Amino acid sequence: MNLKKKLNYHYKAFNKSQLEPDPLEFPHMFEDEKNIEVMGFISSLFAYGNVTQIINTLHKIIKIMNYHPYEFVMQLNIKSDITKLGGLKHRFYTDRDIIRLFDLIQRAYNENSSLKNLFLNGFNHNDESVKEGIRNLSNFFLNSYRIKYGKIPNSIKFMFPLPEKGSACKRMNLFLRWMVRRDELDFGLWNEIPKNKLIIPVDTHIAKICKQLKLTKRKNVSWKMAEEITENLKKFDPLDPVKYDFALCHIGMRRMSF
Repeated sequence: MNLKKKLNYHYKAFNKSQLEPDPLEFPHMFEDEKNIEVMGFISSLFAYGNVTQIINTLHKIIKIMNYHPYEFVMQLNIKSDITKLGGLKHRFYTDRDIIRLFDLIQRAYNENSSLKNLFLNGFNHNDESVKEGIRNLSNFFLNSYRIKYGKIPNSIKFMFPLPEKGSACKRMNLFLRWMVRRDELDFGLWNEIPKNKLIIPVDTHIAKICKQLKLTKRKNVSWKMAEEITENLKKFDPLDPVKYDFALCHIGMRRMSF
């Protein structure tokens, strides 16, 4: 079986019943778009490190939000709500980082009505990918942080990476996959963005698998590696190359074989 057939086989093999453990299970708790968008954004930003740790942190967050993420963010009072989030950490995100993140998300909605609108402000249909849209989205949060809180800590810079600095922007590309694509796993809420503009989310795990499959020749995880993998996946599906991401990720996690 050639690689295209194997990739398509594994793509078709995954459905919602096989979703867990994955941060994508949290936006799937909701049906309305604003809760999906907010919880999807938060889930993607926390999608680094051990998967058990990721799931545990997101369970804590969704409980603090009383299972109403959009309402919680929009009604957030950073002074009074700090007690609800006090002590909540995720690797090198502190409780202060997390509550300030929620405050910045509130500002994004107040100024743009949705994260989609914010992203589209920087997205150019003539661009080859979503690179400029990610740049605009990250810079909104970085600049908003600087204006309100001053010097930006490394933890916040990690939340909002910039592709021009070489970052693969794994978590941003993951969020975009969830929002743009539509199938049993992804929501397809941002249908203004063509699927073939997406870039595959790449971390060390995906990079290792893609090196084994000869989808990349690059050694280091970077935006250029993500672009190269995506271009090679376009040989198998030029209109929807990133559809293979979930399967590639979970094949390794579940020790499945190609």
